Amino acid sequence: MRSPSRVSDQLGDPSPGARQLARGITATWWYTFSAVVLLELFLVFVWSLRVFAEPVGAVAPLVVGIGGLVWWLSTMLLLTDYRRRLDAESGIPWARIAGPLLIAVAYGVVAGVLADSLLLGAMPIAQSVVLLNWPRGVRYRVVLLLTAVMLVLAFVDGARGAAAGGPEIWGPSLYAVLIPSMTVSSLWWWDVLVTLDRARASEARLAATQERLRVATDVHDLQGHHLQVIALQLELAERLMERDPAAALEQLQLARGSVDDARQGTRDLATRFRAVPLGDEVANARDLLRAAGLDVEATIAADADRAPSAALGPVIRETTTNVLRHGTGRRARLSLTRVREGWRFEVANDAERPTATDPSGSGIDGVRRRIAEAGGTLEVRDSEGEFAVIVTVPASEHAVTVEGERR
Repeated sequence: MRSPSRVSDQLGDPSPGARQLARGITATWWYTFSAVVLLELFLVFVWSLRVFAEPVGAVAPLVVGIGGLVWWLSTMLLLTDYRRRLDAESGIPWARIAGPLLIAVAYGVVAGVLADSLLLGAMPIAQSVVLLNWPRGVRYRVVLLLTAVMLVLAFVDGARGAAAGGPEIWGPSLYAVLIPSMTVSSLWWWDVLVTLDRARASEARLAATQERLRVATDVHDLQGHHLQVIALQLELAERLMERDPAAALEQLQLARGSVDDARQGTRDLATRFRAVPLGDEVANARDLLRAAGLDVEATIAADADRAPSAALGPVIRETTTNVLRHGTGRRARLSLTRVREGWRFEVANDAERPTATDPSGSGIDGVRRRIAEAGGTLEVRDSEGEFAVIVTVPASEHAVTVEGERR
């Protein structure tokens, strides 16, 4: 039994930029989330130590600590809601955030009374308010206002003697004053990345719209020209029908030729827009064979999209169909590489019965004719339990490329 599927291709992700940005957005969110919740947990810890160090009894530290953990968990709900709601213009969902806000108010009042600290009472409320998804431009004014209020409360606590002591006492107060601004700075990075992702999505939609408009314009120009010519030819034939039937017949024949030209032009236009890069063709064939249960090994050149898709594209599809229809083995091998003669495509599968695939079948004959028209060569091998089709075609200067060699 062979090892699991081994692919040695150099074909990248179908949309590497989008996937990389999506991974970056997820990683940035978890970085932002962990930074905020760890800062809150640290603040609950230092305030619990501060209350524990003061002669306020044994109940107060427990309430501050356990209540702080409950409030800390409620802020995770606010952060989750913040991530889900990308559009703040739709308003604040008070029904969803009412629970966390009530927990913040209850914890602030109880902890502030037990610790005899106005700052501790305001800290959880201010932090929970900051985590709301405020409309653009409002959050910064809210943060400035809350920071100023908490700074005043810190001085009031100090004047009342509630925060008397050294740096170990003022440390929690300093963190409580700064936590709204530190939280907003973390959320700002997340907002920037979301904005960039929106811009990328909008750009992709705009590009698709522009491409559709371009196709529509090309079709309109092509068909409009041919239809106008056909209309003139038919009108002229109608006028000549009685006095010069031979000339009228000639115009009808010309109109029929114009119809053929229009049909061929439309077909060429559709082929040009439907052309798939050769690297994607081989990758699709690989995935299809894998889905059928074969162990597939694929080798794809990094610049495979430069290969002549008009000649090799149908060959890849036809040979893949032959493997699915006639192959009786478990393995397949695909290869698209550049050689001295141009480009070489090989597809091989192990055949348990030598006659599983008929080299003289109509499919192979069609491949042979197509490759001969492109000036290439075709070789069929059926030996040692393996059936292989090897195609070599000259390089084309008009190979299909897409947006930086790949669309």
